[in-house]
Amino acid sequence: MPVTGRSRRDRNNVLNRPEFISLNQPLRTNSAEVRGSGRRAPKQQCQHQASESAPQESSENNKERRESIKLPDEDCMQLNPSFKGIAMNSLLAIDICMSKRMGICAHSTSSFGSMRSMVKLLALTGHGIPWVIGTIWCLTRSNTLAGQEVLINLLLALLLDIMTVAGMQKLVKRKGPWEMTPSFLDYMAMDVYAFPAAHASRAAMVSKFLLAHLVLAVPLRILLVLWAVLAGTSRVLLGGHHLSDVGFGFALGYLHYTLVEMVWLSSATCQTIIALGSFSWMPI
Repeated sequence: MPVTGRSRRDRNNVLNRPEFISLNQPLRTNSAEVRGSGRRAPKQQCQHQASESAPQESSENNKERRESIKLPDEDCMQLNPSFKGIAMNSLLAIDICMSKRMGICAHSTSSFGSMRSMVKLLALTGHGIPWVIGTIWCLTRSNTLAGQEVLINLLLALLLDIMTVAGMQKLVKRKGPWEMTPSFLDYMAMDVYAFPAAHASRAAMVSKFLLAHLVLAVPLRILLVLWAVLAGTSRVLLGGHHLSDVGFGFALGYLHYTLVEMVWLSSATCQTIIALGSFSWMPI
């Protein structure tokens, strides 16, 4: 069978050999690779986004877990507390412990509960309402200018003591070691909280005031100082105040006395106040 010229040319062409056939065919894999890469690209992007979102979600979950198990500040222990903080906490603990032990008349079932009524009577002598009422009554009965001057200034000191102690108690809002319920007179005198001790402040101020402006014998002066100490301590025995409350109350009472001495009202001013209070104005 004769061989045509075309078949001869194809046979003689080197590129038609089997090892060179791939050079003559078009690159079909390019489009396939492009399609494959186009298909794989979204998958890779999704995987990349998933890998990026995974740490974010894990970090958010960790934060939520930390917040859920986060303890309150008062339950956390300071690893490196200061010396001042350690000293203050130690003194506070000693104050609370000693005040609770000294509350021997806090309840009728306490170790000295039978003396509760006597101790309450002693504490009543340092209450503000009886002292204010008694001072006003003595002022109405006094006929001397010197006596009226002393009583007006004493009344000013009592009102200053009541207002100052009530303001500080409202600000601090510290409760007593046994958290006793305030009485009706305590509500009237705004003596609801423990710090500072109003009875101790009043007893210290009144005793210092009377010692400075009354002529008393030595036994009476000693009894007056002893009364101030017992009136302040009685509140600790009843479980209404801490020892620190009473100590600060004594210091505050002395400060009130010092302030009243600095702004001491003269006799003429006292007579003007008495005239205004009795609604009978008379020129002096």
